[in-house]
Amino acid sequence: MMILNMWIVFILMFIVGNLIFVFKHKHLLIVLLSLEFIVLSIFFFLLVYLIYIEYDMYMLMLFLVFSVCEGALGLSILISMIRTHGNDYFQSFNLL
Repeated sequence: MMILNMWIVFILMFIVGNLIFVFKHKHLLIVLLSLEFIVLSIFFFLLVYLIYIEYDMYMLMLFLVFSVCEGALGLSILISMIRTHGNDYFQSFNLL
């Protein structure tokens, strides 16, 4: 029963992160935070799954390394966008 409750929490976290990503895309910072929330929910899912099947945690460590790299890349894009455009609105610059 406890595992079922954890699965429901993970699925709910993933869905909420995706909904924030889809509907709140005015600022780049909100988009980056929602992506980090999705990554965090996937991390918790993998953690419980790997503990449940009694598997090594090497893949989880690799996942953490790539998620930290993704976060650092997102922050560097945010900083360069604020330096060039003055804000983090998506409507303030042209992608073409």
